[in-house]
Amino acid sequence: MTRHSGTKRTVLIVGSMAFDDLELPTAKVRNVVGGSATYSALSAALFAPVRVVAVVGDDFPTADLERLRARGVDTKGITRAAGKTFRWAGRYTKNLASRTTLDTQLNVFADFRPELPESYRDSPFVLLGNIHPELQLEVLAQVQRPEFVAADTMNFWISGERSALGEVLKRVDTLVINDEELRELAAEHNIRRAARAVRALGPKRLVVKRGEAGAMLFDEHGIFFAPAYPLEDEIDPTGAGDTFAGALLGYLASEPAIDAGTLRRALLLASTVASFCVEDIGTARLIGLDRQTIAERLESLRNLVHAS
Repeated sequence: MTRHSGTKRTVLIVGSMAFDDLELPTAKVRNVVGGSATYSALSAALFAPVRVVAVVGDDFPTADLERLRARGVDTKGITRAAGKTFRWAGRYTKNLASRTTLDTQLNVFADFRPELPESYRDSPFVLLGNIHPELQLEVLAQVQRPEFVAADTMNFWISGERSALGEVLKRVDTLVINDEELRELAAEHNIRRAARAVRALGPKRLVVKRGEAGAMLFDEHGIFFAPAYPLEDEIDPTGAGDTFAGALLGYLASEPAIDAGTLRRALLLASTVASFCVEDIGTARLIGLDRQTIAERLESLRNLVHAS
C-alpha cells in the first residue's frame, strides 16, 4: 500500500496539445482543441491540482489556456513556440468503433523536449502521455522520487521503439493501454496471458482500456473489471482514453492511500468520467463537468452491476 501526505497531491501531466480536424457521423469539425495533455488535465483537475508540460504554436488561442487555468490547471509548463500547433485529422466509422488517420502535422511538437519547471520536479503523481519513450525517460530523469508513475503508449512506439519503451516499463508503476496495444506488446492474443507477460516487463499493474467493453485492472491482487457506462448519445470518442487516464490519476492523488480498494474505485470512476467525454465534440462536455454530476452517474453505473 502506498501512502502520501495531504500536502502532496499534485498530478504532473506531460503530453501533446493539438488541433483536431474530425469527420464524425454527425458532423465535420475543424480546429477542435485536443491532445492527450488537454483531455487528461481537464479530467484530473476535477479531483486534484494539475501541472502540464506541453508545447503549442503561436496559433494556439490564449482563451483555451485560460480555460485550463480556470479549471485549476497550472500551465506555466506549457511552452509557446514559433510555428503551428500539432494537428491531427481523422475520420470515424458510422458506429464510432474505429477511425482512420487522414493527416498528421507534428509542427512545433516535432521539436518538443519536455523541460520541467523547477517547481514541477517534486510532483508525486506523474502521467506520461503518449509521446516518444525517450521523451518519457527524459521526464523521469527530471522528477524527484515520484510516488506513482503511469504511462501511456501506442502501436507506433511498440513496433518502432521497443528498446526505449522497455526502459520506460521498468520505471513506471502502471501502464495504461488499450487491448490491441496490449496484444501487440505481449505478442499474445489471450488478454490474461498478455497482461501477465507485460507486467513481467516491469510495471506493477496494468490498466487495459477496452472502449465500450469497459476497462480491466491487472495487479498483484488479481483482476478487476469496470464496465463502460451505456450512453444514449455517442458523439465523439476522441480523447476518451486520455480522459480516463487523467481521471484515474486525479482520483488516486486525492486519496490518502493507494491500496487494492482505492485502485478499483479509481477504475470505476475513470470509466464514468470518460463516458462524459464521448457525449460532445472535443472537450466541450468536460469543460463544465462537476463532481456531483460524476457522482450521480457513478452511482448509476454501480447499480447496473449490483445484484441485491
